[in-house]
Amino acid sequence: MGLFTRFRKGKTDHSVDDDEVLARLSANSELRRQREQADLQRDIARATALKIDAIEAAMAADMFDDPEPTFRRPPRPTPPAQQDGNTLPLLDGAVTELLGDEETPAEAAAAERAPVVEEAALLYAGGDAAAARQLLAAAVAGDSGAPGARDRTAWWMLFDLYHVLGEQDAFDDLAIDYASTFETSPPSWQPPPAGADGYSGVAPTVQFSGMLDERAVTQAERLRTAADAPVLRVDFSRVLAVTPAGCGPVLDALRAVSPQRELQLAGAGELVAHLRALLDVGRRDEGEAPWLLLLELLRLLNREKEFEEAAMDYCVTFEMSPPQFVAPGNVANTPRQAGAPAADRYLLPHVIEADVEPLLAAIRAYAGQGATLVFDCSHLVRIDLAAGGQLLGCLRALAQEASRRIELRELNHLVAALLRLLGFADVARLFPHRY
Repeated sequence: MGLFTRFRKGKTDHSVDDDEVLARLSANSELRRQREQADLQRDIARATALKIDAIEAAMAADMFDDPEPTFRRPPRPTPPAQQDGNTLPLLDGAVTELLGDEETPAEAAAAERAPVVEEAALLYAGGDAAAARQLLAAAVAGDSGAPGARDRTAWWMLFDLYHVLGEQDAFDDLAIDYASTFETSPPSWQPPPAGADGYSGVAPTVQFSGMLDERAVTQAERLRTAADAPVLRVDFSRVLAVTPAGCGPVLDALRAVSPQRELQLAGAGELVAHLRALLDVGRRDEGEAPWLLLLELLRLLNREKEFEEAAMDYCVTFEMSPPQFVAPGNVANTPRQAGAPAADRYLLPHVIEADVEPLLAAIRAYAGQGATLVFDCSHLVRIDLAAGGQLLGCLRALAQEASRRIELRELNHLVAALLRLLGFADVARLFPHRY
C-alpha cells in the first residue's frame, strides 16, 4: 500500500488531501535545506574569520618580530656628548640593515650566507643574469631540494633581478606566489627612476625635523636654492608634528622644484598622516596651506585615488575648485628613515665595473665634507667583483683615517648580498631597500 493510498483512506477522518500532504513535505524539506545552508554559511564565516586572524598575525609578525632576515638592530641612543647635530639616535624599524655577525640574528646571518644567495650574487656580479635568474627561480620554487623556498632573501633578490631586467609580468607572477607562500602583502612593481641614471655625484639633502612650524622657512629656503644637481632629496622622516604656519613655505618650495630634476622623498607618507590629523572637513581654521600641502604630497606620491578624495574634502571645506591631479614626473619615494644622517648623499652610478679610479677619486673628494659618508645606492644595479674589491679598499682607507661613519643605503638585494660576501659590513653599514 502506497503512501498516498494511506492518506486517501484517512481523508474522511483528518480532512487531509494529497496536495496538502505534498505541501507539508515540501515545506519541511525547504526548512531543512535552509537550516543546512545557514549552518554551512556559519561554518564558512568561522573559517574565514580564522583565516583572517592568521593572516593578520602573520602581517603583525612581519612588522615586528618575525624571524625572517630583516636585519634590524635595537635602538641605541647616542650619549649627548657624542651627538654632532648631524645625526639622531637610531630608531627601531627605520629600514632593514645588514650588520656584522655580532649584531646580526643567527637566522638572518645564515640566510645571507646561504649557498644559493652567495652563488646567485656572484653570478649576477659576473654579468650572468640569466644563470642567476634560473638559480633563484629554482630556489624559491623549492626545485632540486633547494632550501630557498622559505628564505625571503632569495625572493627579494629575484624581485630585484626582474626589476633590473624590466620584466614586470614575471615580477607580478612572483608577487602572487610570494603572497601565497608567506601570507603577507607582496611587493608591487615600481617604475625605475628616469632621467638621472647616468649621474654620479653629490645629491643635496634637505631635512625637516621636529615641529613643522614657522621655523621651517629656513629649510624651505634651502630646498629652493639647493645645488643644481640632477637629484634632490627631501627628508620628512624626523617631522614630529605640523602647524599651519609651516605648511606654506614647504608647499611653495616643493612646487618650485624643477620637474626635470629627480626628486627623492623620504618619510612623505608619515607627513601625510600628520596633515590628516590636523584637518577636518568643513573647518577653515587652519587655512588653505595644510590642505594644499596634503594634496601636493599625495600627487607626488602618485596616490591618485586619495588625492581625489582629499580634493573633494577641500572643495566642500572652502567652496572652491581644488587643484587637478597631474601625475608626478620624476619622483621616487622611500620609507621613513629616522636613523639616517642628515648629510648630503653621494649618488652611486648605475653600474660599477672596469675602470673605477675616477669614481674613487670623486668619493675621496666627497669624504672631505665631514665624518659621515652616506652613499645613495638607489640607482646602483650591479657591481662586478674587481670593482667591488677596489671600492672596498677605498672605503676601508677612508674609515680608518678619520674614524668615519660610512653607510650604503637603498641597496638592491643582489648587490647587498655581494657586498656582504666581500666583507663590506666590516667597514660600512649596509641598508638594503625594504620590501
